[in-house]
Amino acid sequence: MKTITQLKKRLALPQTSWQLCLLAAIGGFASAMLVVLFIFTIEGVQSFFLSEKDDYSSLTPLSRFQLPIIGAIVILFFAWLTGYKYIRSGIPFVLHRLKIANGVMPFRNTVNQFMGSAVALIAGFSVGREGPAVHLGAACTSYIGNKLNLPYNAIRSLSACGIAAGIAACFNTPIAAVLFVMEVILREYKVHIFIPVMIAAIVGSMTTSTIFGPTHEFGHFTAITINTDHYLALALLGIVLGFFAFIFNRYLILVIKHSAPFHIVSRILTAAIITGALGYAAPYAMGTDLSAINFSLQNNFQLQLLLGLLVAKVLMTIFALGLGIPGGIIGPILGIGAIAGICGSVITSYFMTGDISASDFALMGMAGFMAATLNAPLAALLCVVELSDQIEIIVPAMIVITSACVFSGQFFGNRSIFIMQLEVQGLPYRRPPIEKSLQRIGVIGVMDENITLLHKATDETITTALINQNPQDNVICKITSTDNQTEFIFYQQSQAKIDDVPTIEKHTLIPLSSQSTLAEAYLLLVKTRAGGVYIYQDNPDEIMGIISFDYIRSYLLKGNTY
Repeated sequence: MKTITQLKKRLALPQTSWQLCLLAAIGGFASAMLVVLFIFTIEGVQSFFLSEKDDYSSLTPLSRFQLPIIGAIVILFFAWLTGYKYIRSGIPFVLHRLKIANGVMPFRNTVNQFMGSAVALIAGFSVGREGPAVHLGAACTSYIGNKLNLPYNAIRSLSACGIAAGIAACFNTPIAAVLFVMEVILREYKVHIFIPVMIAAIVGSMTTSTIFGPTHEFGHFTAITINTDHYLALALLGIVLGFFAFIFNRYLILVIKHSAPFHIVSRILTAAIITGALGYAAPYAMGTDLSAINFSLQNNFQLQLLLGLLVAKVLMTIFALGLGIPGGIIGPILGIGAIAGICGSVITSYFMTGDISASDFALMGMAGFMAATLNAPLAALLCVVELSDQIEIIVPAMIVITSACVFSGQFFGNRSIFIMQLEVQGLPYRRPPIEKSLQRIGVIGVMDENITLLHKATDETITTALINQNPQDNVICKITSTDNQTEFIFYQQSQAKIDDVPTIEKHTLIPLSSQSTLAEAYLLLVKTRAGGVYIYQDNPDEIMGIISFDYIRSYLLKGNTY
């Protein structure tokens, strides 16, 4: 027991520790295996009615119309089992839980995420796998942390590790996964979190590489042929993508906002009918992104066909995600960006001589559209580098990304689609700077264990204890009432004096779980700005240590926990 307590104390501090790294590796493997099960579920069911995975063109037009409606009914069935109370899922919900609940994910939301997203991807909705992978990874690692009763700041770090492992397992892009977590999810760079996140991403990528092979689904991109003559065209492409990202984000948020008053049943069925109708005419727009990208690369000189596919893909994605179909957004925006980039290559070929590779512009479109839509330039850059396995793509991609992000943000005020989703759905995702700072430290790691515990509170015993105590000890009296309610009273000498005799202050300590962080302690004491909290492990009647408001004030002023 003492060893476990020492482990928790170590994990409660914002320091790099081998214990957290080990837990990150274990959690990363577990998250990756859950993602593997998710992928096998999708591909296993698809193999019964598709000639190839995500190839909905092999179905008859009527089947393509009916399939999303059948899928919507199944999704609603799982939602009905939970009373429609646990249908929120995906990256915005994970962001909300990470900021407000230290990454602890409700079990029923996770079940709905797994089953609902699997059905949505099987049925051809234009959603991605990475949203479920993020949710499942965070849920898996936070479950491990909760089972071990780890401090909440450690569970929060483990949730970030699970997210990185889930993305790395989904795309086989560990570096992009790490940057996505730091840039989009946590929005901070701390070494004690950065290293475990890297370990989890490596383990997640290695796990799926061992099972599915070392290559990824985007390995068909050819060697890059872009040169300096194309840089102006790339800058213009970035500007167009930035404007396109603003339009995409704006209308997705409008759909979410205006559909919110309607019941989930009508919203899901409406999304299914729209997907089925568009899939009837444009089968390659169904599913995540591979089908649309492959078709675009094979038909890259037919501009009208590409534009029609682009419009269908955008509408499918906006209505599917906006009306509540469970799934991710990154896969579809990679597909939309690739099609837009190929359209750009066709248009550019009218004004430039020489060979212009549609594959190159597809990668540029993916980078620029992802960066501007998510407001995540570094994650987008590393994503296309890893997907293409080409280091030479860095400079051209940076040109597209910077022009897209600057134009989208400067002229249209575009922001991350995740933040916009959180705001329109009324999900809080921000904490004041003081709470954010205190959230990084678990109370078990900094509690004061030097206690003189009294079982009888009389003026004589209290005065004697205060005079004779070790200067570092805290005088606390345990009082049990007739109805077996236990209170801990904290006594200390006041600065105020009566006839040159120090007066004695007493404060009733507030119970606080050993899993909590300093942020929770601060919120309990901030109104009175005095007294303290006592820390307990399993039994609220047993005190482990205390944290006074004076200590929290000292930490905020001095910036250290020692």
